[in-house]
Amino acid sequence: MAPRRETALLMLLLVLPPASAGLSGYFGTKSRYEEVNPHLVRDPLSLGPEAGGSLPASCAPLQLRAVLRHGTRYPTAGQVRRLGELHARLLRRPAGTAACPTAAALAAWPMWYEESLDGRLAPQGRRDMEQLARRMAARFPALFAARRRLALASSSKHRCLQSGAAFRRGLGPTLDFGGDEVEVEVNDSLMRFFDHCAKFVALVEENDAAMCQVNAFKEGPEMKKVLEKVASALCLPAEELNADLVQVAFLTCSYELAIKNVTSPWCSLFSEEDAKVLEYLNDLKQYWKRGYGYDINSRSSCILFQDIFQHLDKAVEESKSSKPISSPLIVQVGHAETLQPLLALMGYFKDDEPLLANNYARHTQRKFRSGRIVPYAANLVFVLYHCDHVNASQEEYQVQLLLNEKLLSFHHSNETISTYADLKDYYKDILENCHFKEECELPKVNITAVDEL
Repeated sequence: MAPRRETALLMLLLVLPPASAGLSGYFGTKSRYEEVNPHLVRDPLSLGPEAGGSLPASCAPLQLRAVLRHGTRYPTAGQVRRLGELHARLLRRPAGTAACPTAAALAAWPMWYEESLDGRLAPQGRRDMEQLARRMAARFPALFAARRRLALASSSKHRCLQSGAAFRRGLGPTLDFGGDEVEVEVNDSLMRFFDHCAKFVALVEENDAAMCQVNAFKEGPEMKKVLEKVASALCLPAEELNADLVQVAFLTCSYELAIKNVTSPWCSLFSEEDAKVLEYLNDLKQYWKRGYGYDINSRSSCILFQDIFQHLDKAVEESKSSKPISSPLIVQVGHAETLQPLLALMGYFKDDEPLLANNYARHTQRKFRSGRIVPYAANLVFVLYHCDHVNASQEEYQVQLLLNEKLLSFHHSNETISTYADLKDYYKDILENCHFKEECELPKVNITAVDEL
């Protein structure tokens, strides 16, 4: 690196707060897993303050079903292109223009991202998965014992397949799982159900009007203020920037922290208040595209929800017949877009008021914060138990639910343990009346997408 570029970068780094201070809690779906479990920064294998749980000693786990998001990944080709566009604009600043230390330092920043990285799993992502596997095995040693069968599935995306392989590697060579090497099965019908739902694809994924709240917020007063501030710091006319370029600069700050554990010079462009605005922009997109914005977002996930309960049912039946459990461990690796609709289907993280372009100020304490729900390596785990010495037969089979290794309370009881019968009863309508084929069928009459949604 040329001495002048080194000096520019050093000057900027000297005024940077340490380790993206104040910003890392607002990176949305690009958040490190450590943001939801800070104890892992000190000890990546710690089970944390909630280790132990509240089950009686007479309960033994029968089956674990885990739906994971892949580990930390590189930016997509589109994000790399937009960053390249912004970086090139800074490099083109004419010599002799007014001194602009921030722009000069960012122009000196080595642009190392390449489009070929296109969302692939980063080395940190492999560590995320290996360490998650080791913690899961430590939390449920009876299920992860040698010669227990592990069924491992993944979406067809490279980052998910590699995450699945890393999860298996994290369990180590001592677990032979019946002597067969565990293959990662590709199952897009469950892990990428959204791709197979024609109604979702046509009316949400490929319909610009469906994102009207997101687009309105991009043009709204909160984003305008952030954009003008960034333009001023870069000594650029505000009209040369847009919300997407500002967002890619913010995401670069997040990627550098997640992938390399460094504070990027790009972080210097943003205050904590700016970060809150940009997090809301990310959450708006998640809300309207994957969450509560449209019913089809969550209804399309009922195929996965029902599959989870079909396997739980089978384990209960096998237990009642004193047969060995054929699938004690089912681990599936998907995406934020797999988990977010599933959690919405189950009714989690729903605010009283929908997220809109014009109610940012009223949502500072919102439940729907994607970085807290589906960071990299996010995981939703169903654990089925068989319990002896119970007062009633329906208490014999009980369930716990963990999100990101923390117990979730059930809606019907506000408790972290439920009888399996009560849980099935609470979700009876989804289990019996949500039919993927019918839910995802495009309407035959020619009505507008907005009317249908």
